[in-house]
Formats: sequence, C-alpha cells, structure tokens
Amino acid sequence: MTITAKLVSGVGFTPASQDEVRRGLIGYVALTFADLLLLDGVTLRVTESGRHALSFPCRTDAHGRRHPYFRPQDDRARRIIEKAVFDVLGVEQEGKS
Repeated sequence: MTITAKLVSGVGFTPASQDEVRRGLIGYVALTFADLLLLDGVTLRVTESGRHALSFPCRTDAHGRRHPYFRPQDDRARRIIEKAVFDVLGVEQEGKS
C-alpha cells in the first residue's frame, strides 16, 4: 500500500497581541503534519538575531527542565518544517530589521 501525504498543510495563524510582539512573539501557528497530525500551540517568533523561527510547545518540570510535547527530530527537520510553514504564511526566514 502506498500513501502519499503532504508534509505540511492546513496552516492556521493567529496574530500575537501588541505586548507579545514587543517580546518577539509574532503569533500562534496550527498545522497539519503529513495529513495525520494536527500540531497546535506552535509559535512564530523573531530571534535576537532577527531571524524568524518556530517554537514548539513544552512543559517545564519541577527542576526547571523543558520537555517538548512534540518537536522536529533534528535541525534538518526543523529547517524543512519552517520552510514549509513560512512559505504558506509568506514569511521570510530572515526578519526585517
């Protein structure tokens, strides 16, 4: 059996508040991954270097360690997912200074 699935589809975006934007948050992203999983709670941020980046939701344990609920398995996967989402949203990798 062969299954063909689009890597990223159904991208939704909710803009951040003005206060959140001042702290580097652009907005909240929901997306369907591989036509199988709805990933919600992803955030679109501007890094200190001015680059756009996706952040994935996590919990913080009693010792202050962060544990992601889901995340790209490596940097290559992160770049692929970011490119797919940014293309849909019309966002450039490098932010505007």
